[in-house]
Amino acid sequence: MKRKLRMGMVGGGNDAFIGAVHRIAAFMDGKIELVCGSFSVNPEISLQSARDLFVPENRVYGSYQEMIEKEAQLPEGERMDFVTIVTPNFLHFEPAKMAMEHGFDVVVEKPMTVSLEEAQELQATVEKTGRTLCLTHTYSGYPMVKQAKAMVKEGHFGKIRKIVVEYPQGWLSRLSEREGNAGAAWRADPKRSGKSLVMGDIGTHAAHLAEYVTGLKIQEVCADLTTFVEGRLLDDDGSVLLHFENNAKGVLMASQISAGEENAVRIRVYGEKGGLEWANEDPNNLIIKMLDQPRQYYRTGNAYAAPFTLSSFATHNTRIPAGHPEGLLESFANIYRNFALTVSAKMEGRTASPEEQDFPNVYDGVRGMAFIETVVKSNESNEKWTKFVI
Repeated sequence: MKRKLRMGMVGGGNDAFIGAVHRIAAFMDGKIELVCGSFSVNPEISLQSARDLFVPENRVYGSYQEMIEKEAQLPEGERMDFVTIVTPNFLHFEPAKMAMEHGFDVVVEKPMTVSLEEAQELQATVEKTGRTLCLTHTYSGYPMVKQAKAMVKEGHFGKIRKIVVEYPQGWLSRLSEREGNAGAAWRADPKRSGKSLVMGDIGTHAAHLAEYVTGLKIQEVCADLTTFVEGRLLDDDGSVLLHFENNAKGVLMASQISAGEENAVRIRVYGEKGGLEWANEDPNNLIIKMLDQPRQYYRTGNAYAAPFTLSSFATHNTRIPAGHPEGLLESFANIYRNFALTVSAKMEGRTASPEEQDFPNVYDGVRGMAFIETVVKSNESNEKWTKFVI
């Protein structure tokens, strides 16, 4: 199959920030084109969005149901290949399930659903249909995050003992959901967002990053959630103690009332022989800290000599020469490119490489929902430790 993949989009109209991010990322490598969409529940916004994106008006649909049903009836050479879902959380499950049941692959925003039960049903749908589902945990797409994962897997740091991951923001330090901020309004609404604001929106990113880099799964949590902003219906700050596999211990902090912070994601991992540190606000640098050695800096795009050679996973996801910053859009694009390469390989009857298959999937989505529900359960419990519910 030597053509672009054809993408349909649910949500992501002109009034939505994240839709543009997805499109930029999807188009960056020239492997994907947008052919149809149901871009908004508002028909005028949906139609105008389509015009601005040069989508034919006969491929603009009034609902995701109409889009999936009518696209499935088109000839194979015309219909979309996959659906990108960029709606609020409560509108992830149904379009994703329906799309896969009609023969389409799926890219969906995180968290994957609003409940663990829905997430497990999507997992069953993936396994039944054989479709590919990609979950956009953006931070796993950075080259130096992939380098960190490779070094841990190679045993560079010895047995992992401690994992510290944090995601502080300050954008919800006020009651923004009552001040006309549409993004804050649906995130802070339990009916549209789910059981937790801070853990659903950003805590899942931190938990996925910890598991992705270390390869260790969370087993138990001890959580403390707080709603600091008066009048808010869901939590906006959380601290979680973590027990991982292999007796590793961890700490996770996620906060949306850390006034003055932007998106200060950071992870530190410590093993018997040394540790690593990576921060979203300095994404080209991976800091290595070994016992009895000077601090080392691995940087995106450098062709280091052995034994400091960058992993194939890091180089596969590096786009430009060393010294040029690669950020959120490039990381997002790495996820889309790997998804596209995997789907194309399947269409061609071949197996994608491990580097191409390296993107978050439905199983990460299930673990994300299990993390949210376990943290909420732990917060409501008087027991010190709550076992991971999955």
